[in-house]
Amino acid sequence: MNRLYYACFYAVTALLLKNNITTHTHDGSITQFSLHFIKNGLLPIKFGKHFSKLFDMRQKGDYGDLYDYDKESTLPLIKDTREFLEEIQKLINI
Repeated sequence: MNRLYYACFYAVTALLLKNNITTHTHDGSITQFSLHFIKNGLLPIKFGKHFSKLFDMRQKGDYGDLYDYDKESTLPLIKDTREFLEEIQKLINI
């Protein structure tokens, strides 16, 4: 799960930096991404929810005791992450 999250995290970090927005924490990245790209309508709300969901799932998977994800819960997230990354890349390339 953390690979999906970090793919999104580093894409968001690149997008924020391209727009001269810096953060120092993962929470800060989520907040700034939402503020500058979701709330103003540059990206659909579903991408903000996806990024936050992956963050929560990564936290549980990396730091929770005996927490594991099965194939059925992970496969749809791969598709959603690809779509997320494609849209972020479009904004970076503008």
